[in-house]
Amino acid sequence: MEQTPLSTLITRYLNEELSEEETAQLWETLREGHGEEAWKEALLALLQDKDKHGHADTERMEQIYDSIRPADTPVVPVRRRWIYPAAAAVILAVLVASAALWRSRGPQPQLAGHPAAAVHEVTPGSNKAMLTLADGSTITLDSAGNGALAQQGNVQVVQVNNGQLAYQASGSHAAGAVQYNTLAIPRGGQFRVTLPDGTNVWINAASSLRYPTAFTSTDRTVELTGEAYFEVAKMPEKPFHVKVRNMDVQVLGTHFNVMAYTEETSMQTTLLEGAVKVHTAGAQTALRPGQQLRMEQTGRLSVVDNVNTDEIIAWKNGYFQFNHEKLPGVMRQIARWYDVDIAYEGNIPDREFGGKISRNSSIEEVLRILELSKVHFRIEKKKIIVIP
Repeated sequence: MEQTPLSTLITRYLNEELSEEETAQLWETLREGHGEEAWKEALLALLQDKDKHGHADTERMEQIYDSIRPADTPVVPVRRRWIYPAAAAVILAVLVASAALWRSRGPQPQLAGHPAAAVHEVTPGSNKAMLTLADGSTITLDSAGNGALAQQGNVQVVQVNNGQLAYQASGSHAAGAVQYNTLAIPRGGQFRVTLPDGTNVWINAASSLRYPTAFTSTDRTVELTGEAYFEVAKMPEKPFHVKVRNMDVQVLGTHFNVMAYTEETSMQTTLLEGAVKVHTAGAQTALRPGQQLRMEQTGRLSVVDNVNTDEIIAWKNGYFQFNHEKLPGVMRQIARWYDVDIAYEGNIPDREFGGKISRNSSIEEVLRILELSKVHFRIEKKKIIVIP
C-alpha cells in the first residue's frame, strides 16, 4: 500500500484528521528520527494560521515554539506579528500532540521559576472506588482484579473489565424491602457501573451514585452527587430518574451527562442522544440533543443550544477539554482528578484557557502547558500553589 507523504500526515495529525493506521505510521517515522524538519514546518504553519487563530504576540510565539520543539531542533524565528490571547486554544491542543511525540526524546524543562524538580506526591487519577453494600459493609475497588464481590438476594455483584462494576441477577426478585448500594468515587478516581437494568454509568472523581440492587418498582431511580455520564437502557414502562440535589432528570432511554459539584457555579444536564425532562422547583424543561440545562446557585435556569458535547464528556474519554475556561475552573478539575489542594498567592492574572490535555499526563506536563499563559505554580506535597 502506498504511504501517505510525511508532510501530509503531520498536517492532518495536528488537525486531528488521521486514522489509527496513519497515526501509527507517523509516530514510527518520527521515533526513527526522520521528518523533524517537516514536523517543525507543519507546527509553525498551524500556529501561524490567521484564519484559525487570529493573531498572537511575537515574543509569546517564540516562547511557545521553544517549549514545543525537541531539544536538538534549531530555533526558527516566528516572523509574523501576532496578538496573544486568541491562539490559546490551539496552543494547548498542539502541545498535547507534541508532548506525545517528543516526551521520550530527552529531559523535560522544569516548571517556570523552579531550578529543580519539586518533591511531591501528585499523580494522575485511576480506577478506584468504595462500594457500600445494603448491610453497611464496604468493599474497596480498583483495577487490580475481576470476579465476584458479594451476593445480595438474587443479585451477584461482580467486578469486570478492570474498573467496572456489574450486577447479575439470577431468578426472579421476591417482594420485600429494596436494597440499596452506594458507589463512592474519591478524588483522584473514576469508575464505571452497569446497573441491574443494563444502564451504564461512568462516574467522575469526587462523586457518588446510590441505586437499588434491583429495579422492582414502576420506575428506576438513582441518586447522584458530583458528575456522571449515563447511557440508559430503554424500558418505556419504567422511566429512569436521576435525582441530584433539587433537580430530577427523567428519561426513558438516552445518553446524557449530569455535573452537580457543589463547588461549581452551576449544575448542568447535557443531552447527547434521545430526550430528557428536567424537573426543578416549579419548572419542567425538555431538552433536545446538543442542549444543556444550567441551574445557577441562585436557582436561575437557562438552556444553552449547540453545546460542544465532546467537551462535556471529555473526562469520560480520558481528557481535560477547556473552552474559554477561567483559571479557577481549570484548577478545580485538576484538584479533583489529581487529588490535590489548590491555593493562590499574590495577584493572579485573569486568564482563559482552551484545548485538550490527556488525564494521564503528569502534573508537571499539565502545569507546564498552563504556564504558557503567564501564570506559575509551585507544588508542595499534595498542594498546588498558583503564583503570578
